[in-house]
Amino acid sequence: MKESERGTQEPVNRRSFLKRGAMAAGAATAGAMLLSKSLPAFAQETGELTQGDIAILRFLAAAEIIESDLWTQYAELGGIGNNPPMEVDPNQTLNNYQLALSNLDGDGPQYISSNTLDEVSHAAFLNAYLESRGADPVNFDAFRTLEGSTATGSSGIKRLTNLMHLNVDTSWFVRYRSATNPDLGATFPQALTLHGVTAIPRNNADFEGGAFPGGNPNGLGGNVHVQAIANVAGFHFGYIEQGGSSLYASLSQKVTDPQVLEITLGIGGDEIAHFLEWVDFAGNGVQAPVAPFTDPKSGLTFPNFFSPLNPLIQPSLIFPVPCEFISSKLPHVSIIRPLTDAFGGAVATIASFTADGLFFGQSKQFLNTLQAMAVEADAAVRLAP
Repeated sequence: MKESERGTQEPVNRRSFLKRGAMAAGAATAGAMLLSKSLPAFAQETGELTQGDIAILRFLAAAEIIESDLWTQYAELGGIGNNPPMEVDPNQTLNNYQLALSNLDGDGPQYISSNTLDEVSHAAFLNAYLESRGADPVNFDAFRTLEGSTATGSSGIKRLTNLMHLNVDTSWFVRYRSATNPDLGATFPQALTLHGVTAIPRNNADFEGGAFPGGNPNGLGGNVHVQAIANVAGFHFGYIEQGGSSLYASLSQKVTDPQVLEITLGIGGDEIAHFLEWVDFAGNGVQAPVAPFTDPKSGLTFPNFFSPLNPLIQPSLIFPVPCEFISSKLPHVSIIRPLTDAFGGAVATIASFTADGLFFGQSKQFLNTLQAMAVEADAAVRLAP
């Protein structure tokens, strides 16, 4: 049955527990290993899911496959154990992406690899769980058509997502430092303007260019152009993971099955953990010792957000500032936000990813498929027991 023909409320009949091939998670080997641990016995012990719960799980699996694809690209070029930092003479202008990321946080490459592994595990688990409950898994292999980076370290495989033509929405950085809430009508400016930028080295030519003019005043080594790319990545990391935090929280409110709710709360909590790390990481790109600097090759400027200090863009704030919630008459409280469909739901997520440039070059069929899945997920309604 086509997704568009399914209702939202009716339970789906049990189908035989079949493997339908490796899911599209970017890190194919890890995904295949996790999928191989499906639980046929469990499939016979659990009941039927509503179509709404299935729609939610399938959209979340789709989102995790997309995240796995983009994080795999980051891990190939900047993750620990991949493309390791080079010993470079101070007079040389060649340096690599991992070292630039390490300038933002010495543990950054490890965090990138760990975040990637987490997303692969989420996608693999959600697909396996769908099958264990008699529902169809999600497979986007047919849409892996995009060319990725050709820089040293890249695997050269075809991609679902494009990290080289981004319009990064940096308003999240302001939102989480504000006492206002988008669900109650608040809007937020951009912390930085990052339009038409790349978050990974596109090719080895991106490793060419100048060192920091006159040397970085704070003694950091590296290539100013690669550092600008790493700074873009830092803000993109936060953008991706804050979206996942809101998505899980908004869809959890629609779940009927207690076990599905356990899944959305469990994985959603991990997405929040990711987000909090990248809040700190992005902030390190707009304070000393990295900032201020301007990349003469791309024209990107990263100011020091401490000079002058503006509380709405203060880099050292990691946790969400208390804000309005439910009603402006209630006390402010620290929460993940947004939590409503309009800003944090499935359709809103796809619209945001599209505006981000993440699907630059993708087919209309892929975008239509995602949109249909998003509409179905947002249409889910929690049923009374």
